[in-house]
Amino acid sequence: MAVHSLEFERPIIELEQKIEELKAFNLGGFANVADEIENLEAKKEKLIKDVFKNINNWQITQLSRHPLRPYTLDYIGLITENFIELHGDRLFMDDKAVVGGFCFIKGGGGKLDNRQKVLIVGHQKGRNTKDKMCRNFGMPNPEGYRKAQRLFKLAEKYSIPIVTLIDTPGAYPGLGAEERGQSEAIARTIYTLLNINVPVLSIVIGEGGSGGALAFGTGNLVLMMEYSIYSVISPEGCASILYKDVSKTEDAANSLKLTAKELNESDIIDGIIPEPLGGAHRNAPLAAEALRKAIIKNLKKLKEYSGETLRDERIKKFINIAK
Repeated sequence: MAVHSLEFERPIIELEQKIEELKAFNLGGFANVADEIENLEAKKEKLIKDVFKNINNWQITQLSRHPLRPYTLDYIGLITENFIELHGDRLFMDDKAVVGGFCFIKGGGGKLDNRQKVLIVGHQKGRNTKDKMCRNFGMPNPEGYRKAQRLFKLAEKYSIPIVTLIDTPGAYPGLGAEERGQSEAIARTIYTLLNINVPVLSIVIGEGGSGGALAFGTGNLVLMMEYSIYSVISPEGCASILYKDVSKTEDAANSLKLTAKELNESDIIDGIIPEPLGGAHRNAPLAAEALRKAIIKNLKKLKEYSGETLRDERIKKFINIAK
C-alpha cells in the first residue's frame, strides 16, 4: 500500500500496483501481458471516475491536504521562468512559510511568447520533517505577512500584476507570533492588498484556512483549484467548538460549504480551475498547465482596467460579500 494514499484512494492504489507488477513481469519477456495491462488501465480510469464522482466534503478536505499535492514552489517551477525570490520583512526575519518574487509566466508550449511579468506570493508547506519545520507547516508568522506587504507595494511601484497562491491551515497561533502582532499583520496585509492599484488574482491551490488564507485572498478575482478548500475554520476546529466532539469532523466538513463547487455557487469565488483525473497530486504538470492558463486568461481581463478602477471594484466586491 502506498504510504501517501488516502482511505478512499486505496482501491485505485491497489489496482495501480497490480499494473506495475504486470509491467515489471512483462519486461522479463516471459509472457505477453500487454492486453491485460491495457484492460487494467481502462478499469483504473473508470474506477477513478467512479470514486471521484461521489467524494464528499471531508474527502475533498483530505485531498486539499494530500502530502504529494503540488505546493507554491512546485507550481512556480512548472509555470514560470526567471523567478527571483525576495526575502525578509525588513523588520525582524525572513518567514519561510511565505515565498514571493518576480517572474515571467510561461506562454503556450512553455515559451515566453507573451512575456507576462508577475509578482507571485504564496504559502509554502514542507515535504519531509526537516522541510516542514523550516516552513512551519505553511503557517506564517507576522513576518511572513509583512514580507508580503512589502512585495505587494513593490509590485505596485513598478505596475506589475500580483498573483497570490493560497495553501495554509491558518496563521501560526504561537505565543511569539501573537506578541509580535499576528492579528495586526493579517489585517494590514488585507488592507494593503485591497488598496493596491494593480491587478490582483488570488488562487486557492490547496488548503485555505481562516484569516491566514484571507490575507492573500482579497483579489479582484478569486479562483480555486477543483479539490481545494476555503473556510473560516478547519473541520476539526469546527467539530471541537460546535459539537464538542472531534469525531464529528466529517459532519462539520460536510456542513461548512468549503469546497470550490459550493463557494462558486454562492458567488464567494469567481471560478474553478479543473484538476487532472484523481487530483493534482496524480499529475502535477497537467494541474500546473491548467493553473498557467487560468492566470494568463484572467490577468488579460484585469489588465483592461485602470489601477483606480481595480482598487475600487476590489473593495466593492468584498463589501458586497459581507452584506
